[in-house]
Amino acid sequence: MSLRIVLADDQPLVRVGLRALAESEGDIEVVAEAANGQELLAAVRETLPDVAVVDIRMPVLDGLEATRQLAADPALAGTRVLILTTFQIDEYVFAALRAGASGFMLKDEEPGELLRAIRVIAAGDSLLSPAITRTLVETFSARPAAVTPNVALLGALTEREREVVALVGLGLNNYEIADRLSMSPATARTHVSRAMSKLSARDRAQLVVFAYETGLVAPGRQPS
Repeated sequence: MSLRIVLADDQPLVRVGLRALAESEGDIEVVAEAANGQELLAAVRETLPDVAVVDIRMPVLDGLEATRQLAADPALAGTRVLILTTFQIDEYVFAALRAGASGFMLKDEEPGELLRAIRVIAAGDSLLSPAITRTLVETFSARPAAVTPNVALLGALTEREREVVALVGLGLNNYEIADRLSMSPATARTHVSRAMSKLSARDRAQLVVFAYETGLVAPGRQPS
């Protein structure tokens, strides 16, 4: 069965290019397009796609606010958001993750990377490489969070789950976490799933945000 996506960008030529790229693959179908955030929300509510590919800067309603509203609507829980941007990793990216995006990528990435990102996010994972998370830590660890994190939720996690969430925050996948903590990948996956459930996280990207905002990821810390 094809992955169903919605494309949101205020530039028609960009949407044409993204559609051509996506539909060059047999397993991805573009079910709608949007030129601004309001059109995006309407399209997602009508078509219920697997993934919404969203530009950050759009008129009427920008990609961040549209993502926030999408993530807050229980009826749209099955749709994940991939942010596309021309900007380097900065406050827009962190705001997108906090708003509920499952990942992001720059528009100058190789075309095949977009297709991979769509598949990864549709499968329920997040697109956060160690290199990206390192940059996020360096950029935002010294800044106050825009919202007060619910530190009390840390008490709901076991010590092992805290360790796992910290490693997710550093961008490690389940196999890398398993190797670091001397457990099986299946056990690592179970800990990640339990932590997501306890924290009401949509996906791993939300665990990353939680790890930053509660201090599980220390300033300047990097995967070793």
